Order: sequence, then C-alpha cells, then structure tokens
Amino acid sequence: MSLKKVKSALISVYHKTGLEEILQELKKQDVVIYSTGGTQKFIEDQGLEVRAVESLTSYPSILDGRVKTLHPKIFGGLLAKREENHLAQLAEYDIPELDLVIVDLYPFEETLASTDDEATIIEKIDIGGISLIRAAAKNYQDVVVVPSQNEYQNLLEVLRDKNGFTDKADRKYFAKKAFEVSSHYDVAIFNYFAEGDEPSAFKQSVQPAQVLRYGENPHQKGIFFGDLNELFEIHGGKALSYNNLVDIDAAVSLMSEFKDADPTFAILKHTNACGLATRGNINEAWHAALACDNISAFGGILIANRPIDIATAEEINKLFYEVLIAPGFADAAMDLLSQKKKRILMTIKHWNLDNRMHKNLLNGVLQQDRDVKVDHAKEFTVVTESTPSDAQMADLEFASICAKHLKSNTIALVKGKQMVGMGCGQTSRVDACIQAIAKAKQFGFDIEGAVMASDAFFPFPDCVEIAHKAGIKAVIQPGGSINDKLSIQYCNDNRVPMVTTGTRHFKH
Repeated sequence: MSLKKVKSALISVYHKTGLEEILQELKKQDVVIYSTGGTQKFIEDQGLEVRAVESLTSYPSILDGRVKTLHPKIFGGLLAKREENHLAQLAEYDIPELDLVIVDLYPFEETLASTDDEATIIEKIDIGGISLIRAAAKNYQDVVVVPSQNEYQNLLEVLRDKNGFTDKADRKYFAKKAFEVSSHYDVAIFNYFAEGDEPSAFKQSVQPAQVLRYGENPHQKGIFFGDLNELFEIHGGKALSYNNLVDIDAAVSLMSEFKDADPTFAILKHTNACGLATRGNINEAWHAALACDNISAFGGILIANRPIDIATAEEINKLFYEVLIAPGFADAAMDLLSQKKKRILMTIKHWNLDNRMHKNLLNGVLQQDRDVKVDHAKEFTVVTESTPSDAQMADLEFASICAKHLKSNTIALVKGKQMVGMGCGQTSRVDACIQAIAKAKQFGFDIEGAVMASDAFFPFPDCVEIAHKAGIKAVIQPGGSINDKLSIQYCNDNRVPMVTTGTRHFKH
C-alpha cells in the first residue's frame, strides 16, 4: 500500500475556514508545520507551534508578497524522491522533507467577477501557490497535496482513519484534484487574456460534474458539467436527464425573449415549442399554449415568465409533464404540484445564458455566439404595397420569435399572439408550410386572418401561395433571395402584406 507517515507540513492558504480541525489533528500526530504570513498567525492563534518559511529560506517575503515560497529549500523538500540520491542532496543542502502541502489559490475568478480593474485582477494571479500545488502533485509518490478548501474534510478523514499515514491511492487522489484545480485556474487566466481576440485555442473548464442517469438514450453515458444552482432553485422531483437539460436550455432560450412581455407560457418537446401564447394573465396563457397541441404537450417541458398561482397550478396538475420552470410559485401552488414526486419544479433566478455556444463534431469543437438578435417590429421593412395593421405587426413580431426557436426548416403560424400551427425540422420549406397548416387544422384553429413567419427567405412563391389560400393574411421573412420579387409580387397581387427582417434565424 506504500504507506507514508506525514511528519512535516507546509500550510499557506487564503481560505482558512475548516482548517482548525486539521491543525489539531496535525498537532496530535506531532507534525512539524511551516507557514507564511496570515496563515502563520492563524495557526499561532490556534495555540500551535509553527515555523516561519523564512526560517528555511533565510529570505523575507519580498515584492509585496509576490515572492515568499519560491526557493530551493521549499521546492527541494517537495520534489525530492524519498530515495538515497535525492535524500543525500537534501542532507547536503540542509533541506527538510515536506510530506504535506495545504495551499489554495488567490480568488482570480471571484476578483474577475467583481471588478474590471486590471491591476487588481493581475495581482490575483497566483504564482507561488500554484507552483507548490504542481510540485507536490508531481511528487505524489511521497507527498500529499491539498489544493483547495473543498478537500479539507477528505484530508481530515484520511489522517484520522490512518493515524497520520497516507497510502498511494490517497496521494494520487489528491494529486488528481491538484491538477484539476491548477488546470481550471490556468484556463480562467488564459480566457481573461484572450478576451476579445480571435481564438487560437479552445479552452474551457466547467465545474462541477454531475453524472446523469444516461445520455440521449439509455445505452449512452451522460455527464453535465456546470452548476445549475446558479440559474435555478430546484424543488424535488427525480434527477434531471440529458434530454431534460437539452429541453430546459431550449425553453429558457425561448422564454428569455418574453421575460419583459405580458404573461406568456410555452410548452416544449424535443427542443421545439409545441405551444406558445401571450395573454392577460398566466392562467389564460397556459390554456392558450396547451390548445396549440395538447397531444405533444404530454411529457413536455413547461415554462412561464410569471409566477404560478394556485388557479394555474390546478389546471397544470391535470397534465403529465417532466419539468415546470417559472420565476416563482405561490405556496399553495408549490404544495399542490409537489404532490407528484417525480415532477421537477424549477424556480428560475435569472434569464442570462452563456453568450457562447459549443458543439462537438468530427474531430473538433464548433463555437458560435448565441443567437440573441431580436427582430423588433420597428425595424421591419414593409416590402409590399399593402402595410400590416398594428395587430398584424404585433403577431408578426411574435411569429418571428416562434420561428427563431423552432428547428429549420420551419414555418410558424400565429393569431392573436398564440402559435396556432408550426412545421419544423423539415427538409423543404413547402413541407414545413403544409405541416403547419395541417397541425393548425388538427387542433381546431381557424387560421383565417393568421400571420406566417419563415426562418429563411422564399426562393419561390409557393409557400406564400399555399399560406394565402389557407387564410394567412400577412407574412414575415428574412428576405435576401435573388427571387424575393416573386413572393413579393404574389403578395401584391393578393393584397397580403409582407415584411422582411434582414436577419436569418436557422436552428439546426
């Protein structure tokens, strides 16, 4: 098992909470402790004997604390193999063996989040600490390294269970954690320096890791890297699945467009909205969204831009769904909806998502900006002789958002700020148009007077003609086809207003 007794320790930490019990255990094991600055005083205040690092190096802390531990008498004691040749050199230069290092790093990411002052940020780039961590981890055969406050309890348990000894497995575990900490730290610093430049490398470090029940399918392994608690308060329910998370991302992306709008409800299935409506209150919005496609809603992801009251909860409670997301829940609504234990209820804290998106493919990674472009009615270009009414313009704006968040090729039909039909993920825009009309009719909607949105331009007038004959009275599209004039001419001939946005919103 390669047991090693901890006889000496170097401790220099920023975060001291939780250190007290470790110090008492080290005292119990007669461990010689070396330390620096504030940590040294903290240890002395605990009533323990501690030796200043300066007593080893014969140098004080210099350069405003930038150099304290960077010295051969420190790194020699860490990096020396406990073998005859190395031990002889330690003896020759009067360097003590260091068996345990407890060091954490200056809070670079926290500083970055709290200020944009360059000098302050730069001073939080740790040099001595990260060097100690890496050196001790490299020599894990003989040295134990504790690289963050998160590992204090693990160290304490090892020291107690093994009476001050560690085995190779223990030391390798802590070394793994050390390189996890150091690599994450380096990535954060690299991305700070690279901000605004053309990327030269893909570097991301996202913590923590959550093992999922499985991936997209039961035979696939799935892991989520990230902290959902930053975005949500999760109330009970079963563990989130891979597919849940993909749908939740799509739901939040969609509803973020309506965060400041009137009460709005959306129902998603396989990342596509199968129901979306804005109404005077959230209960009415729920009923209007469900009416869009009450079949696909079964087992879906629900999201609202307003808190869920008891009246709405009573209606939602009649449906089987996986996840319900809202900015809040009335106490009575939470009590009711929580009765079914597998349901996942999530209170969303904010609507801010990472503006960069990544996707693995082939032998690399794609990175792109999140599509945050919003098509506002005031920016639309009327390209036909007839102009949309104010009501039509509001529906066209709503329909444009619908199309933006549906898989390409897509067509969305909207009437009275309610999505009444959608065709998505089709290989032709004509198929998407036909599907949208068919779904609207399937669920009993009268689409006479509705509007149509397309996620891309019309190279031919066929979709406009199909939609017009079905009762569509206004159209929105990006524009930009060399054949725009064909669909525009059809609309002029039939007095159907058309507007263009100038922005294409493909979603693959």
